[in-house]
Amino acid sequence: MERNKMFSIGQQALAAQSFSRLLGTKLVVFQPGEAVLEVPVQENLLQQNGFVHGGVLSYAADNALTFAGGSVLGTNVLTSEYKINYLRPAIGEKLVARATVVYAGKCQAVCRCDVLVVKDGEEETLCATAQGTIVKMSSEIPETGR
Repeated sequence: MERNKMFSIGQQALAAQSFSRLLGTKLVVFQPGEAVLEVPVQENLLQQNGFVHGGVLSYAADNALTFAGGSVLGTNVLTSEYKINYLRPAIGEKLVARATVVYAGKCQAVCRCDVLVVKDGEEETLCATAQGTIVKMSSEIPETGR
């Protein structure tokens, strides 16, 4: 598939996620085996100590993992499982979640993701790392929850 078309499909998928729209998530890279998402850090995403809430880091990792897996399996995918390690507090202006495919078969892909925080416009600090398994959706699962 042509990269521009693939990127456009990725943007449409992200735009269809109301939670991603709420957070202002942006798709930066979507190509075979790789996805990069950015989430602007807003005050309402911080926990009591002023760090980005772990749930936001987890969301960024999970979504980037799923996009990376979907880049090789097709867009009809779900996260089967993932594990995240929080390495240090996230303090900055935006999160960057960079995910790559480690291995892909016909029905599942194992992916990894680093979540970094950008401070002062360019300084990146690794805050979390994750690994997950992305699977093609079964025809038995409804496409929407509505």
